[in-house]
Parts: sequence; C-alpha cells; structure tokens
Amino acid sequence: MQKITPCLWFDNQAEEAVNFYLSAFAKGKIISSSRYDETAAKTSGQPAGSVMTMIFELNDLRFMALNGGPHFKFNPSVSFFINFDPSRDQKAKENLDNLWDKLADGGKVLMALDSYPFSKRYGWIQDKYGLSWQLILSDPGGDERPVIVPSLLFVKSVCGLAEEATDYYLSLFKDSKRGITARYPAGMESDKEGTIMYTDLMIENLWLAAMDSAGEHNFAFNEAVSFVVNCDTQEEIDYYWDNLTSSGGQESMCGWLKDKYGISWQIVPSMLGELMSGTDAAKSKRVMQALMQMQKISISDLENA
Repeated sequence: MQKITPCLWFDNQAEEAVNFYLSAFAKGKIISSSRYDETAAKTSGQPAGSVMTMIFELNDLRFMALNGGPHFKFNPSVSFFINFDPSRDQKAKENLDNLWDKLADGGKVLMALDSYPFSKRYGWIQDKYGLSWQLILSDPGGDERPVIVPSLLFVKSVCGLAEEATDYYLSLFKDSKRGITARYPAGMESDKEGTIMYTDLMIENLWLAAMDSAGEHNFAFNEAVSFVVNCDTQEEIDYYWDNLTSSGGQESMCGWLKDKYGISWQIVPSMLGELMSGTDAAKSKRVMQALMQMQKISISDLENA
C-alpha cells in the first residue's frame, strides 16, 4: 500500500472528476469506492448511498477522491506537477500539449503554456473542478522523478517557511531524502533572497515539491487537498498525530489535522477500509459511528465497535 495518499475534496463531483482524469491521463485505473451509509450521510449532508470515496491511480500515483460537501475549494496552494521527460518519451512535448488541451476544457490558465528559463515547455492550469496542475517538459539530464509530484506553495503568513517545513517533514517521515534546491537570488521582485524558489523531497517514497511565493495571493492551504498517512499500528498513529499537532498544529475529527504550516493530514489505520467494508452492514455502521466520534483514531475502539 502507498504510505501517503493525496486526498482530493469535492462537493459531490468525485465520481465525475475521477472519470474525467482517467479519460485525460494516458495511464490510470479505479482501485475501489465506498458509499455513504445513513450514519455518515446524516453527518456529512450527503445522500445515503452516494459515493463517499474513490481510490484511483494516475501514472502510478494513488489518489483518494472524497465527496465532502461545499466546505472547501481547491486553490493553487497545492498543485500537481506532471513531468514529461523526453529521455523516456519521444512524444513528450506532444503528450504534454494533448493533456494540456484536455485539462483546459472548462479550466483556467494560471501561467500560459510557453517556453520559460526553467523549461522549454511549461504551463500552470486549473481544471474545471479547480484542481491545479503544472505541466512541464523535464530536463532529461536531471535525476529521474515520478510523472506526478504534489507541490506546496507557501504564501502569506507561511511564505519563507518552505525550507523549514520540508526540513521538518524530512525529520518526521522515514525513507526520506531531499532532491534539488533552488533559491531566489537578489532582486527577484517581492521574493526574499535565499528563500525557496523550488525544492523537492521524498518522504515515505512520495516525492513532493515546495516553493515560497511572496506575491499577493488570495488563497492559502486548506483541507481541499490533504495527505492520508496509512498507519499499521496504534503507535504509528500516535507518533504522527502527536508530532503533526504539536507547536501550533490543530486537531480535527476522524483522524484529520492541520500541521503548524497549515497543511492538512489524515492519520488513519491501514485497516480502516477493511473494518468499514464487507457484507455485514450493521458492523460497518458501528465502525462508522465510532469513527465519527473520534479526533485521533483508536484502532482498538474501532475493532471493539
């Protein structure tokens, strides 16, 4: 199982959006789905029997799509790099342009698809659901990266903290390493010299990118994109929960939290899907009722339920 999974919060369009992404990307599949029972439906405001979550893959990265209601909206503070590497794909530029055209249908261009100093072909776009993608023709001389890399943009009160935050994640998660780092030079408009223009890192085999931006932005990190950490033991849940909520983090319900930088995480047991699935509807209902009452998740309490 992928240790850390990006979770995408939709109002009620999760199934529609997943099907759209599967049609747009060259490689993808649906892994599983779950539906709201009466208990969860009452809490969420979603119709009983409607899709609650869908687990799917795009280019070998596993995602979760969640129908959670109109509470949170995507914004460019979290986006997804799509790397097109000519050394691995002779049609990289053509495939980049094709995906751009599909994502642009009903979407909004944030940076035009063009040549830039850092790439011969790059563009930043919000699709019709509001989710942001950065399509880039990668440098074939650089180290290999996955096709899809989640990216964090540190703005407003957390601008200038990208390095501190990524150092923290490297210290917290296992199987971690930093990749490249590029800093703002002097004279780069409003950005402070030495802050992070771009860095990437791997935590638990998931590559992430991070950037500072001191420009005027009308968005910030929120729960629309969160990161699900699948934990095998209660000790692991306690470790991540206690660390990520310390020094200014915020606890929420059902395993959700925000760390001190505003990034949202879900700290959940790996067995959660197993406990909530199966043919025993009464058992699933009891597990859901117990889960809805928890902040930090207790595996033993779920098992007892």
